[in-house]
Amino acid sequence: MKAAVAGVNISPVNVDERKTLGIKAGDTIKVHQKIQDKGKTRIQIFEGLVLARKHGNEPGATFTVRKVASGVGVEKIYPLYSPLIDKIEIVKRAKVRRAKLYYIREKVNREIKRQMRRMSLVSLATESEAELAVKAAEKQKQEEEAAAAKAEAEQKAAEEQAAKEAPAEEVASTPAEDKKAEVLEEKLEEAKEEEEKKD
Repeated sequence: MKAAVAGVNISPVNVDERKTLGIKAGDTIKVHQKIQDKGKTRIQIFEGLVLARKHGNEPGATFTVRKVASGVGVEKIYPLYSPLIDKIEIVKRAKVRRAKLYYIREKVNREIKRQMRRMSLVSLATESEAELAVKAAEKQKQEEEAAAAKAEAEQKAAEEQAAKEAPAEEVASTPAEDKKAEVLEEKLEEAKEEEEKKD
């Protein structure tokens, strides 16, 4: 037995309006979806191509929408009469020969692979002012170190040259040798003084 229900609102959605919209595969649509965030409701728009429409106009009717976001294919399946869908806009219609456009997934992949074949690895980038300043400072530091090393090498070479040119007798003695000589002289003087005292 079927019970007749008259004047009862089953869904908050305007069912007739959604039926007459006539969404079909090949349409580019905007789905305005209600999303609850921390107690507040906001509307998020998902725009894409309708790949499939299933179950006709019955209560369980659905449609699949696909879009490419940041280079990644995203598909969403929406119930046609969902109260979470605020509004559906048809942006444009395309004439297609199929009821389901699932082949577009592979077609997009093929196109991407074709583009990847044409690509070549290149390493190009712009440099920020901070990076340029750091590189300039490093370069200057390296130049200063190289100049200091060169000056030191020249000084050593000059000292060696002077040492070779000077006669062997005039070779300068080291401070340690000077101290030893002073100590020996002092001891000799002390010894002479003691001998004089004894005489």
